[in-house]
Amino acid sequence: QVQLAESGGGLVQPGGSLRLSCAASGSILVIYTMTWYRQAPGKQRELVADINSAGTTNYADSVKGRFTISRDNAKTTAYLQMTDLKPENTAVYYCNVDRLVATNVGTVYNVWGQGTQVTVSS
Repeated sequence: QVQLAESGGGLVQPGGSLRLSCAASGSILVIYTMTWYRQAPGKQRELVADINSAGTTNYADSVKGRFTISRDNAKTTAYLQMTDLKPENTAVYYCNVDRLVATNVGTVYNVWGQGTQVTVSS
């Protein structure tokens, strides 16, 4: 079974930093695009940043220059380095994989993690 597990959320003061991790588990051969989304209370889920298997990145305008997405060498873990955090960044942050291939289940589409809470408050 393939799973995504996010970690690294927490409470941080405005201007602070956090690093989120999204680790994929299972007999994974390749992961294509990994994406961070977030959902604030009462709002729709929105894209924060994504990174494809070639390392090409894409960011929401609201986080450009403050957030950095990256992947480890094995390309099964994605990170979101968040700096200069603002109260409006408070949300549950979710990791998504659009497509992956695993030895035991073949090609799997649209995998989501359980989310990690980020709260920015003084």
